[in-house]
Amino acid sequence: MFLTFQVNVEDFASHDKEMEANGKDELKKPLLQDDAVAVTVVQLSDSRNKKIRTLLFKVNGITCASCSNSIESALGKLKGIESATVSPLQGQAVVKYVPELINAKKIKEAVEDTGFLVDEFPEQDIAICRIRIKGMACTSCSESVERALSMIDGVKKAVVGLSLEEAKVHFDPNVTSTSRIIEAVEDAGFGAAIISSGSDLNKVHFKLEGINSPDDFTSIQCCLDALEGVNTVEINQQEHRMTISYEPDIIGPRTLMQCIQESGHESSTYRASLFIPPRQREIEKEQEIHTYRNLFFWSCLFSVPIFVFSMVLPMLPPYGNWLEYKVFNMLTVGILLKWILCTPVQFVIGRRFYAGSYHALRRVSANMDVLIALGTNAAYFYSVYIMVKALTSNSFEGQDFFETSPMLISFILLGKYLEVLAKGKTSDALAKLTELSPETAYLLTLDGAGNFISETEISSQLIQKNDVLKIVPGAKVPVDGVVINGHSYVNESMITGEARPVSKMPGDKVIGGTVNENGCVLIKATHIGSETALSQIVQLVEAAQLARAPVQKLADQISRFFVPTVVLTAIVTWLGWFIPGELGVYPSSWIPKGMNVFELALQFGISVLVVACPCALGLATPTAIMVATGKGASQGVLIKGGNALEKAHKVKLVVFDKTGTLTVGKPSVVSAVLFSNISMKDFCDVTISAEANSEHPIAKAVVDHAKKLRLKHGAENEYHPEIENFEVHTGAGVSGEVGERKILVGNRRLMHAFNVPISSEVDNYISEHEHLARTCVLVAVNEKIAGAFAVTDPVKPDAARVVSFLHSMDITSVMVTGDNWATARAIASEVGIQTLKGTPVAMVGDGINDSPALVAADVGMAIGAGTDVAIEAADIVLIKSNLEDVVTAIDLSRKTMSRIRLNYVWALGYNVLGMPVAAGVLFPFTGIRLPPWLAGACMAASSISVSVLKWNVIFQNSK
Repeated sequence: MFLTFQVNVEDFASHDKEMEANGKDELKKPLLQDDAVAVTVVQLSDSRNKKIRTLLFKVNGITCASCSNSIESALGKLKGIESATVSPLQGQAVVKYVPELINAKKIKEAVEDTGFLVDEFPEQDIAICRIRIKGMACTSCSESVERALSMIDGVKKAVVGLSLEEAKVHFDPNVTSTSRIIEAVEDAGFGAAIISSGSDLNKVHFKLEGINSPDDFTSIQCCLDALEGVNTVEINQQEHRMTISYEPDIIGPRTLMQCIQESGHESSTYRASLFIPPRQREIEKEQEIHTYRNLFFWSCLFSVPIFVFSMVLPMLPPYGNWLEYKVFNMLTVGILLKWILCTPVQFVIGRRFYAGSYHALRRVSANMDVLIALGTNAAYFYSVYIMVKALTSNSFEGQDFFETSPMLISFILLGKYLEVLAKGKTSDALAKLTELSPETAYLLTLDGAGNFISETEISSQLIQKNDVLKIVPGAKVPVDGVVINGHSYVNESMITGEARPVSKMPGDKVIGGTVNENGCVLIKATHIGSETALSQIVQLVEAAQLARAPVQKLADQISRFFVPTVVLTAIVTWLGWFIPGELGVYPSSWIPKGMNVFELALQFGISVLVVACPCALGLATPTAIMVATGKGASQGVLIKGGNALEKAHKVKLVVFDKTGTLTVGKPSVVSAVLFSNISMKDFCDVTISAEANSEHPIAKAVVDHAKKLRLKHGAENEYHPEIENFEVHTGAGVSGEVGERKILVGNRRLMHAFNVPISSEVDNYISEHEHLARTCVLVAVNEKIAGAFAVTDPVKPDAARVVSFLHSMDITSVMVTGDNWATARAIASEVGIQTLKGTPVAMVGDGINDSPALVAADVGMAIGAGTDVAIEAADIVLIKSNLEDVVTAIDLSRKTMSRIRLNYVWALGYNVLGMPVAAGVLFPFTGIRLPPWLAGACMAASSISVSVLKWNVIFQNSK
């Protein structure tokens, strides 16, 4: 099955009405005309301490300045209105107001009461903020955060992503604020920090110079607050930095910078320069990795000696005899040393488990931290009890298990370190999107008649709407815009994934981040910041990623019921041995020497608690993910976490992008034929002469092939005659003169334009190759077709084989393309695409335009040679750009998920079978008793065995 459609990528960038080129007279036209009427409303005495919001909307029915005056007068009478400006020409109103005193609805009603209709009005004040959440360990944590956010008055929607460690909150700023949202997350027991409030791309950061006192900051802020379109001004007085949020439709960063510099006076001259803040997410991720690594190493530093004292030296007499030396009464050197080494691990290194347990219990829930804290505390404090009793008795013989607590904590920290390490390796390609735009741009200044005045190189971050920019050959387009002068070809492959450059003429739209191939063009900036196509695509990808759930959900759901079950079982075990013992139900000979009924029952209860601690369950997922990721990477398949593993094994339908995925993505000549008596060498010479000056990729492919062909037919050098009167015919081909011969190289339309007859032989050649999804380049000499080249984007050699393999795995293949039906049918037939359907769906693509589909699919697979954004959006990256790795990824996923389930069964089964033994079921019949220290050793052994099993099984089944 194959799908074909045309995609207009600019649609991603525009949520307002598209701005068109209106001629040179309007290039410098300001948003508000000179005849706009402005009313300055009396400022509130404490307005600088209040949050000011800007409202932008259309007013229909305005015919003159008097209409604008009446609207502004009506708004000026409302309490809470800071300023109101209405343009009579554009019918646009800009209102700044204090949300604590008035809301947007009342402003709309006031305008309508004057007899005018309000259009394009935001019906509801909805703000969006993104928050970094710290301390989430499982899905129950993310659910707790989501519940806490949803309970806040004014919050309309809250989505928490565990894998991204972020929350996206839609809220009414008139009811609540970001500080209240942060407070709610912290009250739930998690750390929180604002990533962005509104759109970060409509903020500009400045570094200030010339500041001598706090009054200078006040002076600058007053000037900025007076500007229309300025939402908020944040000042860092210590670092002399300023962050300004603004409305790009009203004002721009150059105006803000100019305002700062002009706010100075004779004694103080202020200077502002752009400042790029560091990426906080990267810094926090590195800190988290280092924190868990250091905790694990410190834990091992204490745990390894304890393990040696407890398990190794006692088995190697006489080397361990010194551990039995008595310090006082029955307290030995070994017990004292283990207590000294164990205490820092329990209360310093393991304090995060106490904090996690406290917050979980506050939320009336139980997570892994609760069980770990219970197990380690039971082990530690029972061992302390043994130590105290040995210290106060000269005949007590008890067994401590100080080694259980530090070993358990060390294993859990190892699992957490592996988990954050895997997250830390996630690509930051979305952040690299800013690198697609150039650092600088050439700004042209024009007079009222559109005549050139000056050219200035400025930072791309200082571009404002309606700026006129010059794009030279080879330069990147800095922002979305429309061509107003010149002609060129623009390479949009980083956006669309299509290798063929697109012709751009006056009136055509260009996309920020694309590359200008040959001609020089002038563009008018229409979309900047968050409105550009790249920004819109990033927002789509981030929104989809935020809603994803990790594979550890199963383990957390099990532990939700497992924890109370284990605790209840431990209590029942203790009572089951203590009460019958006190009543004399079982003989006193069962009680070991130096112990009583209470201690025996307590040992059984603690053994149940320790042996059932599901550390193996906690390690099952991160270690399996690490093994599968490492094995996949060695085979050219980069798997991004457990979610991809969980879903890929269920895939029943794979959607392939055509260009660059099923095909090579680069034009290539597959056929060259002569239709006249001209020699092949001469035919190649005139073709090279004509096409050598063209930047079109098809022309380059023809030239490369012609050069090889002429050498094959006896040419001794690479010389070819020069062409004169060269001319480009947009969308058709090129023409020129080589000597006295008139040369035409192009398509059928070019031949018709110059009245060159097309014989039936040539027509059949064209039809035959077009049916095979090939482009025919015709070469005419003196108004007669001399020959032709057939050019195609060849199918990758392994494409058909991969489709066949997928079919053998009961997986259907589908192709998606923007080409015509003939090309789609030809490619689909060549690779063996069938007309079937199935779900779940995997998408395989390479371009930025594939990114939303890669995220929306159950499993997204990106070609390694594709764009960074596609790679970031995908769940699985085929590093070697080998389509066979699609099969490898699905096969590895199926085997890994099978083993993860087996590991869950093994971890739970191991503990569940161990619980009856730890509870003393075998003790009355065989005398076998599982003391707490041995139960802890079994628990640790289960973790090791599960981890080893994962490595061995996955590696063996992936060979």
